[in-house]
Amino acid sequence: MTMTLHATARKAHVSALSFPRSLRFTRLLSLVMALVAALPAAAADRWLASYEDALTSAEQTGKPILTVFTGSDWCVHCRTLEEKVLHTEAFNRWAEDRVILLLIDLPQQGISQEERQARSKVCVKYGVRAFPSTVLIAPDGARITAQAGYKGQPADAWLAALDDHLPAREPKTVAGGDKEQSPLNDAVETARDTKRPLLLMVSRPGDKTATTRVASLIKDPEFESLARDHFVVAQVPPAEQATPSDSAALETLLGGAELPADGVELIVTDDGQTPLFTQSGAQPPHRIVTGLRRFLAARQSVRR
Repeated sequence: MTMTLHATARKAHVSALSFPRSLRFTRLLSLVMALVAALPAAAADRWLASYEDALTSAEQTGKPILTVFTGSDWCVHCRTLEEKVLHTEAFNRWAEDRVILLLIDLPQQGISQEERQARSKVCVKYGVRAFPSTVLIAPDGARITAQAGYKGQPADAWLAALDDHLPAREPKTVAGGDKEQSPLNDAVETARDTKRPLLLMVSRPGDKTATTRVASLIKDPEFESLARDHFVVAQVPPAEQATPSDSAALETLLGGAELPADGVELIVTDDGQTPLFTQSGAQPPHRIVTGLRRFLAARQSVRR
């Protein structure tokens, strides 16, 4: 009798524990399904998981491979990168017809030993030691550029760091119309969608000093925080690399002035045509941030 009661108690105890665990699993599964459903439709379709398949596709199309190294079930910063950059419409527009997307995932569980070894070899090949890491790979397999870690930059700033290593996007036309699509048009559309002012960072194409200056500004914590919360940030090349519509718009935004060597001009606009605020990018980051904050304050006071 004692044994029967003990067994019954154990059975009841197990049942009491099993229900919450099952409930937690159900909630977790629902959450995962909701997150998957919330992703942009194009995102899941374009990501490859095989390095060999990505390299073959790159060789056939001539496009570079944007490779993201991640740990899906243990890397917190990897999930933040996915949420703030890789799962955004801005990223989808940027990547479309421009790069081959490759995701090298090294989770703690859920893949075979063979898969783990194959993916680890790719990490070793490109010197990846931190997660997340991003490597831009040429169609011949050579490394173009790499970035380790993620510091919380907004999608536009994160993508701007890659733009200098990619050929300019070729102009496209919308089916059934003659509206030209361009980097500037894309940035303006994003700004309108998010109801934020557009902050353009303009420099001469191929100007390494200016490129370094822009990259340094983007990495500045104070600037990054301000840009993330209040602006859409974009780097748009001047006339030599711009579409015809971009060239005309940039000439207007720059007031007809020619950018000096090593020069960076920061321009705030809503429509890509009318400059609302301009500032030299040669100034220290804290002065640039102060100027942008004054612009935001003045803009807010006018709207009241």
